Amino acid sequence: MFEPSASRIPEVLDAWRMVAARREFEGRVPLAAMSRLRGSLFDEGGEARFVLAFGTDAMQLPYAELRIEADLPLECQRSLQRFLLPVRLQQRLGLIRDEADEAALPAGYEALLVAPDGLLRPADLVEDELILALPVVPVSPDAEAVERDFAPTAEEVAQASPFAALSGWKKE
Repeated sequence: MFEPSASRIPEVLDAWRMVAARREFEGRVPLAAMSRLRGSLFDEGGEARFVLAFGTDAMQLPYAELRIEADLPLECQRSLQRFLLPVRLQQRLGLIRDEADEAALPAGYEALLVAPDGLLRPADLVEDELILALPVVPVSPDAEAVERDFAPTAEEVAQASPFAALSGWKKE
């Protein structure tokens, strides 16, 4: 889906100028460069490929559409082994100047509050979306399910009984 970009993507973009020009950027960000995401990864190998397109919709709402492809190296919480989680996502971000504008966004849009200077960092947008795509508990699809019955001991059952304290009083 993504080919290497012919031109270098600026580190910072003026969102409003990009919307007016209907610009589209294609690029790659190494996972090692994503400081907030790195702590959740098994290792820093790999990269995220993305396309960031700016425009306005039929209602003249400014947006940035972000498509991302990445294979995130995670640690399976069942097997404690490395596995790659394929992430393929497309997100339409409604560009807003004030938090109150979020209510006016149509369904299917996620709000993106743009700083007063209008500047956006494409790499930060990619990192934000990848962080949101992380599972709460990473489990490899190849990991075998653990079938185990953890029955409580008699002592645990007695301690959990609401009448256990009363029986202790009765003995006194």
